[in-house]
Amino acid sequence: MQIRVGSKNPAKIKAVAQVFPEAEVIGMDVPSHVAAQPFSDHETKLGAVNRAKQCSNVNPPFIGIGLEGGVMRMDDEMYLCNWGALVTPDSRIYTASGAKIPLPKEIKSQLDVGEELGYIMDAYVQKKDVRKQEGAIGIFTNGHITRSDMFEHVVKILRGQWEYMK
Repeated sequence: MQIRVGSKNPAKIKAVAQVFPEAEVIGMDVPSHVAAQPFSDHETKLGAVNRAKQCSNVNPPFIGIGLEGGVMRMDDEMYLCNWGALVTPDSRIYTASGAKIPLPKEIKSQLDVGEELGYIMDAYVQKKDVRKQEGAIGIFTNGHITRSDMFEHVVKILRGQWEYMK
């Protein structure tokens, strides 16, 4: 089985490979067709679906998986959010969301003026490419949950839905 992931991000590819160890997992650089920094559950989910559809709509068709991280507002706080989508070769779509945690106020204020979380996090922890490693979730959970772990949970939900409905 071959699965195409709508990203070259190592954290996302690793998450899919962990859940589908029997598959050949290939990352593809495809656009999400949403903002670089999605600002709602809806926009983040749409980005994941768009990525998965593009991965599935190749010739020959494969299972496509899209994983998208974003932020969302709730009760005057900014939360980290994430979504995944699995699209089958016959165009069935499965979606799932994962962990949500509040972000510190100083992160929220930078997001409010249009900065992208990935760049904010690099500056916040003085590291490069946090989004390709532990992610914001890894920083704010003190390493207990990494970005790959978070997306792995979402991919497990997607796989379970797909297997149940086969």
